[in-house]
Amino acid sequence: MKALIVIDVQHGLFTPLPRPNSSLEVVNRINELSRRARLDNAPVIFVQHEAISGDYFRHGSEAWTLDAGLITGSTDHFVRKTTPDSFLKTNLESVLVESGISHLVVCGYATEFCIDTTVRRAASLGYDVTLVSDAHTTHDKAHAEAAQIIAHHNATLPSIKSFGVHILAQESNAVEFAHV
Repeated sequence: MKALIVIDVQHGLFTPLPRPNSSLEVVNRINELSRRARLDNAPVIFVQHEAISGDYFRHGSEAWTLDAGLITGSTDHFVRKTTPDSFLKTNLESVLVESGISHLVVCGYATEFCIDTTVRRAASLGYDVTLVSDAHTTHDKAHAEAAQIIAHHNATLPSIKSFGVHILAQESNAVEFAHV
């Protein structure tokens, strides 16, 4: 069974200018993925980063809240994290185990940090992973534009075979949640 994992699509990352690459389109795609996941009774899990110290990204702060454009549902799960790894010191794995999940569909922010780390960790734990190639994003960096970083990860992560699971990069309109 699959679950949709939406990572760090939060006010403090998506609202200040400059916004992440194609952020409005990414949020719209995530909403469509979430809608389809719920229709197929696949869990939708929102992961939110929070600061261990300081006020910015403090749990409950404005920066910590989900982006206003995201649509959540009454059956959705919410996971709090403090590192780029959505599994480390969180309840994500227990939510997945309780729901009988073997395949994660991953989207959100930031491609080179939390998306990359979570995809690799999920694969190391034995989960098949679909990286939604047009529904993860980041900001431009000094060394590379966001579009280059996204393209690099869409090409690189699926080439990792050593975990013994499948990692696939797939556009949002091709992602299916129904049991096959």
